[in-house]
Amino acid sequence: MGVFATTEDPGSSGHEQVVFCQDKQTGLKAIIGIYSTALGPALGGTRFYPYASESEALADVLDLSRGMAYKNALAGLDLGGGKAVIWGDPERIKSEALLRAYGRFVESLAGRYYTACDVGTYVADMDVIARETSYVTGRSVEHGGAGDSSILTAWGVFQGMRAAAEHVWGAPSLAGRRVGVAGLGKVGKYLVGHLVDDGAEVVATDVNPKALEWARATHPQVALVDDAAALVAADIDVYAPCALGGALNDDTVPALRAKVVAGAANNQLAHSGIEKLLADRGILYAPDYVVNAGGVIQVADEIEGFNFERAKLRATRIYDTTREILRLADAEGVPPAVAADRLAERRMADVGRLRTIHLR
Repeated sequence: MGVFATTEDPGSSGHEQVVFCQDKQTGLKAIIGIYSTALGPALGGTRFYPYASESEALADVLDLSRGMAYKNALAGLDLGGGKAVIWGDPERIKSEALLRAYGRFVESLAGRYYTACDVGTYVADMDVIARETSYVTGRSVEHGGAGDSSILTAWGVFQGMRAAAEHVWGAPSLAGRRVGVAGLGKVGKYLVGHLVDDGAEVVATDVNPKALEWARATHPQVALVDDAAALVAADIDVYAPCALGGALNDDTVPALRAKVVAGAANNQLAHSGIEKLLADRGILYAPDYVVNAGGVIQVADEIEGFNFERAKLRATRIYDTTREILRLADAEGVPPAVAADRLAERRMADVGRLRTIHLR
């Protein structure tokens, strides 16, 4: 295995470090992006995905690692932001040897980056990676880890949604509201359960027939629609994108009938300016990296020695953080996404500055 390119100045992206790695024998091609270590070591998951090109993989890791820095800052964690991608089809090339080679790649960064699960990687994979590095979270319960991080991801999204509901309708509850959930994967399934328990009327969709079968069997009261386009155009109060990014774009936002957007998907805004389009239409957007931080809170807790109740309490505070961001947005006359960015940047600057005070 060999690192074939490393840079401390990746240009206009603002990242501290971007590292490429290749191990030809296992087929490993990976990129780790470290956006900021102002608050501590960078933490972010590893996405295993068959990108169309290296440039597409690089663009994704740069966007995702920046998002993790802001997410970790607003979650109150003493951790910076990073992300990794493995370029390839996990169904074809994932193996013990490849994951262990990747683990040595992570170890070579000497603690600047902690990895975890993401699209295409799972708890079992983290256990394999951990055979080569100690800088890994999201491990199985059998190995002292937190297990499935989607549990607290969904809990945090629900808390953020409650705060948004209070801001718009005056009560921190979804009871009586019609909520559209796009994506019934690991997080979406748990979120639907919280919404049903809270008295919401749920409408949902998924591209996977098995997920739809699960919904019919588990929550027969949930209405199912054909696709995300139908969900966007439906008569709903809240839209919860819980699949891949880019759900809020130039086509979906004009068609959206919901008054609130709060979901688990990363990078929901397809491009800069969508946040203003949402605001102009009177749609309240609870920033994705604020409300979906429950998962990173859960895996970060492993670094201390995992305690579920402690992690859940921290994830519950996403309600308070979302309330503060929405209040700040109103006070400053800016969209919530802008207010969230400002709050995260303030914490990174204020707390990061303390590292200039040398202890020895």
